[in-house]
Amino acid sequence: MTQVRNKQVVLRDYVTGFPKESDMNIVEGTIILKVPEGSNDVLLKNLYLSCDPYMRLLMAKDRSFGDGSFTLASPLKGYGVSQVLESGRPDYKKGDLVWGITKWEEYSLVPSSLIHFKIEHTDVPLSYYTGILGMPGMTAYAGFFEVGSPKKGDTVFVSAASGAVGQLVGQFAKLTGCYVVGSAGSKEKVDLLKNKLGFDEAFNYKEEPDLNAALKRYFPEGIDIYFENVGGKTLDAVLPNMKFHGRIPVCGMISQYNLTQFDGVTNLANLIFKRVKMEGFIATDFYHLYPKFLEFVLPHIREGKVVYVEDIAEGLENGPAALVGLYTGRNVGKQVVVVTHK
Repeated sequence: MTQVRNKQVVLRDYVTGFPKESDMNIVEGTIILKVPEGSNDVLLKNLYLSCDPYMRLLMAKDRSFGDGSFTLASPLKGYGVSQVLESGRPDYKKGDLVWGITKWEEYSLVPSSLIHFKIEHTDVPLSYYTGILGMPGMTAYAGFFEVGSPKKGDTVFVSAASGAVGQLVGQFAKLTGCYVVGSAGSKEKVDLLKNKLGFDEAFNYKEEPDLNAALKRYFPEGIDIYFENVGGKTLDAVLPNMKFHGRIPVCGMISQYNLTQFDGVTNLANLIFKRVKMEGFIATDFYHLYPKFLEFVLPHIREGKVVYVEDIAEGLENGPAALVGLYTGRNVGKQVVVVTHK
């Protein structure tokens, strides 16, 4: 049995407020590259790790997120792309490429139930399975099409529009024949939305002292679909600008994750008067649609009709900085950490 060194990113301190790189440590452990006899576990060599906003919630001492919450001095857990080294379950063979939940380390022994899908299409970058072909892609697809129920000609507003999910929602909306506006936090991101990702319009919310006025400027007739990624003041400004029978798929609220006191939302009565449907959802509820999603999105990727912007950090040692950067908007596009190239 081979024992090897295993570099890990572990949680050093529970987080309050904004996470810091010093809340995590890079440590070197060891692992035996063998699946225990009679186990259903799978031994993985991790290739790419996904930095996702929800991970901040799992770094808090609050255990309301149950088994998902991180443990002090243990590796972080999250979505990743891995190669199977050995499997206690016949579904997976040595050499298979998979994506699902893994640990922030070079090698992981995980229950087979944490592997979500085997990767069958390798003519696209493997890192895409942390993003457009992974959980964020399914989030955009399910949230927009299943929860948002779009129609050709709908007006669509996307917050955090250059992020892992938002950039896809905008492109899916354009493919559907919608008018799409995105908000982001820098000139570089606004330019990306308009010039590369095909949004009709985009604006820097940091330069808009009156968000309500900005939305009226871009949506004089109102908003049919607001794809919610940020919460707080943006949500409050959107609500009076929704059209009758509008839809708000609630994907995330990144503006709130680091606050000890959440922002209040004062305009919720608009949901009643305008018969607006506001619905929270989790991508995993829609994983049964994954084959249908691949059929939809892969041809668009191959034909260049859907593009995906990634922000790549090389090496586990750069993982903490990459993750922390999500909460200040330092990343441009989907934040990925490369553990090793296959």
